Amino acid sequence: MKSKLVAKTSGQRTFVVVLDPNEEAVEALTIFAGRNGIAGASLAAIGAFEKATVGWFDFQSKSYRKIPVLEQCEVVSAIGDIAIDEEDKPSLHIHAVLGLSDGSTRGGHLLQGFVRPTLEVTVLESPGHLRRRKRSELGIALIDLEAS
Repeated sequence: MKSKLVAKTSGQRTFVVVLDPNEEAVEALTIFAGRNGIAGASLAAIGAFEKATVGWFDFQSKSYRKIPVLEQCEVVSAIGDIAIDEEDKPSLHIHAVLGLSDGSTRGGHLLQGFVRPTLEVTVLESPGHLRRRKRSELGIALIDLEAS
């Protein structure tokens, strides 16, 4: 993973992060956020994965139904945010649309993606911090604006 701070204005930083082949995207971006003290940001990415898993949230079971993509795929679009969880660690929430070789797509919550050949990510830090709190009635952690 390589990164560069490309802008800093009024407490807001903009980074470009480029992931290398075989890196797992969610893990690498979580490490990046922690190393750079990012407590609130939005992100967008394009690139490709050699394989990935996206998820669809099932409210009945309060868990993600995993949708494996076991082939090379284009990251047509990935957008998300970074907040701080209840343990003061970076928490990513990314949705992705993955394009397959036949032109079909798979999409959902990005659970895991192994980069091949690259993933190019723009991270736009917000001047304020964001907190993500577990919502027991839903079974997931969401941004809590009152705690941010």
